Amino acid sequence: MLERVATASLILITMIGSFSGRLSSFKANTVEPVDPQNPLDSLLHNTSALASVVRQADKYELQIIYTRIDRDAQNQPHFTQYDYRLDERAYFNPASLVKLPVAILSLQKLNQLHQQVPALTRRSIMATGAAGRCQTAVPFAAPADSDRVASIGNYIKRMLLVSDNQAYNRLYEFLGQQYLHEQLRTLGYPQVRITRRFAPCDTAANRCTNPVTFHEASGSIIYRQAAACNALPLGHPLGRIRKGQGYYAGRQLVQKPYDFTTANYLPLQAVTNLLRTVLFPEASPSASSPELTSADLAFLRYYLGATPQGSGFRPYASPEYFPAYKKYLYYGRQRQAQPQPGLRIYNIVGMSHGYLADCAYFIDEQSGAEFMLSAVLYVNADGILNDGQYEYTSVGLPFLTQLGQAVYRLEQHRLRAFRTTLPNPTER
Repeated sequence: MLERVATASLILITMIGSFSGRLSSFKANTVEPVDPQNPLDSLLHNTSALASVVRQADKYELQIIYTRIDRDAQNQPHFTQYDYRLDERAYFNPASLVKLPVAILSLQKLNQLHQQVPALTRRSIMATGAAGRCQTAVPFAAPADSDRVASIGNYIKRMLLVSDNQAYNRLYEFLGQQYLHEQLRTLGYPQVRITRRFAPCDTAANRCTNPVTFHEASGSIIYRQAAACNALPLGHPLGRIRKGQGYYAGRQLVQKPYDFTTANYLPLQAVTNLLRTVLFPEASPSASSPELTSADLAFLRYYLGATPQGSGFRPYASPEYFPAYKKYLYYGRQRQAQPQPGLRIYNIVGMSHGYLADCAYFIDEQSGAEFMLSAVLYVNADGILNDGQYEYTSVGLPFLTQLGQAVYRLEQHRLRAFRTTLPNPTER
């Protein structure tokens, strides 16, 4: 059972089901009272390194989810969630957070196709054609280095290790907009919208996806998928969404708010739930579980937790991809940061248009600390989008670093009746 206690509110809302108890609301432009029953609330207001952002939480559009994990005698996890300003109707640009559901659903679709075409696997060579506006091709190639093959598996590695945008585009096109949203609805996420490539394509072009073929190394075709268009335009769950005071279109400053109405939409709770489903499938309701094999889950866990250089994936062996490249909470994407021995972080991040987000699971084999932490904030002081002037390094990443470290210290000293560690993170 998941007990959720939100933060900045004195109104208690009881919810029945797998996600029970939640206390959640906030008042814009006011300093909220500290809830002594909520450890996240107390931590945020009593940690000096977090104070400058927390005092202006409305300006920074701050949302946080902290989930405690306690094991019982049978080693089963039990979750207690604490929220700070969590609001699924407070839009933020999810950026690369959408790569997690795309990775999950790509493996699911591959499993479904594998039942009809047994030769098709995540290692099969994938070629992408072009059949419309804003479509780019990736021709068939069979390089000697298997890590450089275009395949579902390697595209997922590229997304999870260094948040590669072209890999995301190829898998978005493999899934197709219609399949994506039918499956999100089936998994219990009817409001989520993944409607765009990471490319300057308009709404109509993004509804149409490329033809795809899968090949043997010899070049013979295993499976052919035709180009497709989503015939039914997707609704916009939050209505019209505008942000900022202006934005750049190329070199021209447009002096009106940027329109996110048809952009991707993935609430912080949804991506947290998806990460939890991958890490704790046995504790997730079957109705919200994707059709993944144990090997699929091990594969996702490995690359969610690995560092680029430590993954063994040869394209990322260079110093350009430092250990903290995609670890915002705790390490702050600092080039000089070295992984702490025994601490493993499984996560997905987002950074775009001034929004900075990280959704992570922490486990420390030495202290037994085990928790989930998700956060997003907006760092765009001038209110202009697409100008490249965001306070990622001066405000956003330092805040996420201090937040992750503060919660980690809290968890290190929290008493537990039972403790656990995950199996060794070896790829399967």
